[in-house]
Amino acid sequence: MSTDNNPNQSTPTSTAVTPTIDRSILNDKWDVVLSNMLVKVGLGFSVGVVASVIFFKRRTFPVWLGIGFGVGRGYAEGDAIFRSPAGLRTAKV
Repeated sequence: MSTDNNPNQSTPTSTAVTPTIDRSILNDKWDVVLSNMLVKVGLGFSVGVVASVIFFKRRTFPVWLGIGFGVGRGYAEGDAIFRSPAGLRTAKV
């Protein structure tokens, strides 16, 4: 007599299935986020230096303000990239 068709026999089931993240996609996202953050901070720094020299008699607060805006914008875009289920956006050339 076979026990394969016994309905009372318990079978192991998985209650929580977690999808695995492909490492190359994760690394690509980190590359994009870090390079984007670097560009935003550099632009904020540049705008802050120009504003400091032209408008504020070489004070330092415009430079820090520009860096702060760059970090904030880079963080917001990085958060959007990591939360996106579609992966990285690509542009067709």
